Order: sequence, then C-alpha cells, then structure tokens
Amino acid sequence: MTYFFYVSVCLLLTVAQTTVIPLLMPFGRCTYDLMVPFVLYLGIFRPVRESIGVIFFAGFVTDNFSAAPFGLYSIIYLWLFAGTKWLVTFLHVGNRILLPLIAGTGVLAENIVFFATFAVVLRTDSRIPADAFRILWEQTLWAAVTGMFLIMMFLYTQKKWDRRLKERSEKENGNT
Repeated sequence: MTYFFYVSVCLLLTVAQTTVIPLLMPFGRCTYDLMVPFVLYLGIFRPVRESIGVIFFAGFVTDNFSAAPFGLYSIIYLWLFAGTKWLVTFLHVGNRILLPLIAGTGVLAENIVFFATFAVVLRTDSRIPADAFRILWEQTLWAAVTGMFLIMMFLYTQKKWDRRLKERSEKENGNT
C-alpha cells in the first residue's frame, strides 16, 4: 500500500506541474521540476529498497511528458537520489535548516545536467538563450524557498498515511 501512496504522489505532482501551475503562474519561469523535492524526500527519509522503484516510475512518467531525450529525467532522479543518500551518511539532512539548501542544490544540479545535455547533444551553432542563466537562478531560488515546505509536506503526509494503514491493519486483525 505504500507504493500506492508513492504512485499517487508522482501522478499528482505531474498533473500539478503540467496543468495547475501553468494556470496559476502564466509566466512559468519561476516554476521548477516538482518531482525533485519528492526525490530528495525519498533520499532523505525513506530506505533505498522502498524508493528505487518509485524513482524509476517518477523518471518514466516525467520522461513521457517532457521533450527531453528519453531517460534523461530517470537518470537525473537516480543521481539526485544517490547523491542524497550519500549526503545522509555524513550530514544530518533531516535538519530543517539544511532542507532549503538541499532543495535548491537539487534543482541546480538538474539544470546543470540539462545544460550539459544540451551542449553535448546539440553540438551545433545553437546557443543557449540569453535569459537561461537568469531562469536557472530563479528556479534555484524558488526551490530553496518552497522545496523545504514540499519535503516537509511529503514527510507529514507519509506519516499520516502510515498511521492510517497501521490503524486499519489493527482494526482488521482485531475483528478477525
């Protein structure tokens, strides 16, 4: 049942990213990939065994909705997850003060991979748009400001979900 929660969150984030947020923020430049805070949440608070399938599912869904080369999001999410797991080994990333830094760094890392992919794949005279770096910093700043709240919302919702499942299980076992 935990995977149902993760799949629901992935699909909800995808719908929000592709339909709701463009309506709320028509200029769209300050929006960032909402799946990044979710991947960071999985890396910080959930075990690898539980998260790895979710990471691939999130990457697959996002790859299908993007115009990027297929598999790019899956690889980015996998690397963000691995980097977060590595960071957890020597930093106390559950500290609320570090969460904005981690969220901002995650979005920045994703954008750096996009720029690198753009430079390698397109190897033409194509130039990076003039305002691309400004947009990159705006997205990073938005992620630093809002990413912590998203990560905490995922944690709160997961705890509530687990508590409900436990109560339901106890109720079923007690009635049998």
